Amino acid sequence: MWSSWDPDALVVDKNTGVFADPDKIRRVEHDGKFFRTRGPLNVPRSPQGHPVLIQAGSSNTGRDFAARWAEAIFEIDPTPEGRRAYYDDIKSRASNFGRNPDQVLIFPAFIPFIGETESIAREKQAFHNELADPISGLITLSVHTDHDFSRYDLDAPVEDVQVTGTQGLFDTARRVANRDNLTLRDIGKWYAQGVLLPQFVGTATQVADQIEASFTAGEADGFMVSAAQSPGTFNDFVDYVVPELQRRGLFRNEYTGDTLREHLGLDTASAGAGRVEAVA
Repeated sequence: MWSSWDPDALVVDKNTGVFADPDKIRRVEHDGKFFRTRGPLNVPRSPQGHPVLIQAGSSNTGRDFAARWAEAIFEIDPTPEGRRAYYDDIKSRASNFGRNPDQVLIFPAFIPFIGETESIAREKQAFHNELADPISGLITLSVHTDHDFSRYDLDAPVEDVQVTGTQGLFDTARRVANRDNLTLRDIGKWYAQGVLLPQFVGTATQVADQIEASFTAGEADGFMVSAAQSPGTFNDFVDYVVPELQRRGLFRNEYTGDTLREHLGLDTASAGAGRVEAVA
């Protein structure tokens, strides 16, 4: 249905009263297992052809779905080794589905704390993290996983339980908890601090170093920037970190297209980009 309008189907001629060329709009006539439609789509074609398909999946089922259909994938993993493993796994699965893995862009998320000095950045991070309430974190985790964590001892190790909601996030939390001997209370506080997101802390140069290290280590095609506070985090990132990334040739100096698909270096034939993408 996205392709039922040709790119030049719109005429929008006030003098003749012609909105679109009917010869460039086609019926779909789909009659499938789950639905049927005559079509065409009831709105004109998107300027980017097909909308960019963005997905977040870290369970085994979610990874298969992402590798088969997604063009950009939002990822949460607090560890470099976890991000590298996820990156390699998704690219491999995409190849197995007959796709070009360069058309499947992986965007891990992080929270930046930026200061004029490293100590100022650490103070910002500490202030933010100290506000986190472990009970609030566990409530959010319970909602995300569709599992009631109030039944467990907060000061006991994280149990090996099966959740029915977002399985990938809990698997990540459990993996790190087992590695670092964290209790459920620790996980709750960590979850409240930013839903397991890694925190990049320091001066603009130091934060750019961490982004570059992750990018060049094969952990990401780009990044999602998450805010500890809004709009302050975004303002600091744009004002201080982006210019540093631009100096390193890791971020664009100007846009070369008009759509999200073009900004990400994606089109219907090929995808991928040789620079860092930051998506707030």
